[in-house]
Amino acid sequence: MSLVVVEDLAKSYRDVRALDGISFEIPEGSVLGLLGPNGCGKTTTVSILSTLQRPTAGRCSVAGYDVVDDAGRVRELISLTGQYAALEGSLTTRENIAMFGRLTGLPRRETRSRLEEVAETFGLVEFMDRKVSELSGGMRRRVDIAAALVTRPKVLFLDEPTTGLDPRSRASVWETVSTLRTEGITVLLTTQYLEEADRLADDLVLLDHGRVVEQGTPEQLKQRAGSAVCEITLLDSADLDRTRTALREFEEIEAATGGGDQRPRLSVAAPDELGTVGTVVATLQRASIPVFESPCDVRLSTRCSSS
Repeated sequence: MSLVVVEDLAKSYRDVRALDGISFEIPEGSVLGLLGPNGCGKTTTVSILSTLQRPTAGRCSVAGYDVVDDAGRVRELISLTGQYAALEGSLTTRENIAMFGRLTGLPRRETRSRLEEVAETFGLVEFMDRKVSELSGGMRRRVDIAAALVTRPKVLFLDEPTTGLDPRSRASVWETVSTLRTEGITVLLTTQYLEEADRLADDLVLLDHGRVVEQGTPEQLKQRAGSAVCEITLLDSADLDRTRTALREFEEIEAATGGGDQRPRLSVAAPDELGTVGTVVATLQRASIPVFESPCDVRLSTRCSSS
């Protein structure tokens, strides 16, 4: 049974066609990865499915309820975690999760019971009485997902849950999402990383310029639409320009200066895959550029191509 159904979905903003007739389904209890570069329509799709926006055309349903005509009922069945953790840093983990439960109408007694359950499920027991501002980026993400699940939703929408996280925090979130499958929760995960989708999703839908360009299993899409990327996580943002200069022979994919507890990162194309990684490591060593927990954070990943 398909719990989420999207049929010919379109969304326009004046002259901009954000979605151009996309269709897909998500079987109950499975994880679907919505994959594509920035601006391809992933977040717009999630916004419509979670009733935050109305479609221009087409139809979407969750558990048989139309997201427009039955929006109130759909909201009772879903939960959404956006690209950045929606938590109050001055409150503890326990207080944040409890607040989400109470705001969504969960009775006080049931909220207390669910607090203990999600704390155990997501490995948060020892962090329940710590302020969220004291937690790592990956742990805050874990708390954010736990809060979204305190009401036992049938469907969870995760919009690029690892955006801006360092590799260790990203792995922590991956572990959390993998737990959802064992809980029987249906998940729509948006990401621009094929490696992430490969690890977490049962099926994939690849978007580009608001259209579905590929659908299939992770293995099928890796063969048809993937490109290898070498990701370098640095210790100091002051080294980013020096790193870009040292690696000027490589095609730069993305650079991020970091901030807060996020490390600066540089991604370059890796046409020779592991061979490229070895060359990058040797180049950085010759230039005396330290990386975060060298050399484990000069790593190969697979990112969706927009071509």
